[in-house]
Amino acid sequence: MALLALAHDLVGDAIEVATVDHGLRAEAAEECALVAQVCSDRGIACRVLNVSVDDGNVQDRARAARYTALGKWAQTRELAAIATAHHADDQAETLLMRLNRGSGLAGLAGIRSSTMIADCAVPVLRPLLAFRKQELRDLVERVGMPFVEDPSNRDESYDRVRIRRALEAAGWIDPVALARSASHLQEAEQALQIVADQLWEDAVVVGDARVAVPVGPTRDTSARLVARAIAILGGEVSHGEVAAFLKAADRRSNIAGVLVERRGDRFICTPEPPRRSG
Repeated sequence: MALLALAHDLVGDAIEVATVDHGLRAEAAEECALVAQVCSDRGIACRVLNVSVDDGNVQDRARAARYTALGKWAQTRELAAIATAHHADDQAETLLMRLNRGSGLAGLAGIRSSTMIADCAVPVLRPLLAFRKQELRDLVERVGMPFVEDPSNRDESYDRVRIRRALEAAGWIDPVALARSASHLQEAEQALQIVADQLWEDAVVVGDARVAVPVGPTRDTSARLVARAIAILGGEVSHGEVAAFLKAADRRSNIAGVLVERRGDRFICTPEPPRRSG
């Protein structure tokens, strides 16, 4: 609601709102109806998007379904971008979760202030990352807007909720400072990606079922290049998985259905040869 209030005050009728019902809770329909009513009272166009969530990791699947639906809606409405209300507390939780999982630089960059998401047709903006959750709640209360609390925010079966509780108990940790650190790491991540992109343009050779990429100045850069080569050859693998693979692999090893072979100052990537039978 805070983002809705701020955006409406800033740009007026140039905004539209979408709220997503994932079909996971009976109360969700009423919550979406509340958002629609607030928008109606302010003369803002609002659409309720109903999605279905595939089996598996509920939060990850719900996120994927949500952004796919939002992207299609925004594209249909000819909107330039989607803005979400992620805040500094969300960013701090994300950074600590990923530190706890041993994530690489891309993961530690946290929630991006501006990004493209798979299967989402338009950019996603997060303009509130510098604000604390309580600041935004206070704003909503001051302008007299109703709001609801998602009960999953109290479900300690989720890693994020357990991290949230630990943060609340550690008053000496400053979520805004953690969010700033994530922003600095995001800048470092962007700089490394620029280096990798330039190396790709200058030195990568893409042939028929063969991609030759240079060995980068760091393992991180090499991993970015090899991951992109693997994608061209039809494999699906994350940058972090490739970085771990390069650290542990011999000069000739397979990953994601692709054979990666170190030859001098290059990695030669080709489809994994079929296994011999018998």
